[in-house]
Order: sequence, then C-alpha cells, then structure tokens
Amino acid sequence: MTAAACVMCARVAAEGPLFIADLGTSRAYLNEDQFFPGWVFVVLTRHAVELYDLEARERAAMIEEVNRVAQALARVYRPVKMNYELLGNQVPHIHWHLVPRLPDDPEPLWPVWRVPHDPTPLQTGEAASRVALIRAALE
Repeated sequence: MTAAACVMCARVAAEGPLFIADLGTSRAYLNEDQFFPGWVFVVLTRHAVELYDLEARERAAMIEEVNRVAQALARVYRPVKMNYELLGNQVPHIHWHLVPRLPDDPEPLWPVWRVPHDPTPLQTGEAASRVALIRAALE
C-alpha cells in the first residue's frame, strides 16, 4: 500500500472532531467506536509499516508518546488494565490502539477484537467532551 492510498496517512493529514493532539512523532485520535470508552489511536505522522522501519530515536519517541497518551487515559478513565495493540494487518501503517479496560468491561479476559458488538459512535458533544478530557490530562 502506498502512502497516497493509506487511510491513516489521510487521517494524520487532517484533524477533525476526533483529533486529540499532535504529539510530535505521532498524533492521537479518539476511535469512532466508543463501545470501549476511551479507545484511542496513536498514529505515526509519516507512512511506515513496521517498528523496525523506524530509526531508533523515532521509535523511542513514538513509544514515549504512546506511554504519554496511556497515562492520560489512565487519569481520565481509571482502567483496571490498559491494552496496547499494534497490528497493521488491515491498515498497514504504524498506529497503536490504546484501550482502557474498565471495571464493567463485558469481556475482561479477551482482546477487544473478540468482543462482538455494534459500533458505538458518540454524539458530537459527547465526543468533544471526551477529547477535551483527554487533552487536559495530556497537559
């Protein structure tokens, strides 16, 4: 897949209502599906597919940014556990899924991919509210 055809490259080229923050090496966005509250993407700002495609400094910077967002999510959502997913099978562009797993999680022992559910988009105001809470926790 070329950068021109990459959905994540298109995402980092714009902000939109789910944009949380520009972190330097990456940008953070609220996932449209909030069945798991606080599910966020941390997306590398340039097109790359594998962690080993990055220079050591860029890779370290991204990991620190992922950690920073995870800490912010922990402050906002108080999860039992934070899940970190870096897959890329469907979207071959480095992007992390950070998913706070909450006390009322419907399937706490399984990855979110194994939990059948209808997507849960938020109303514009609720999405803006969650984005603002996460932004504030990042500062």
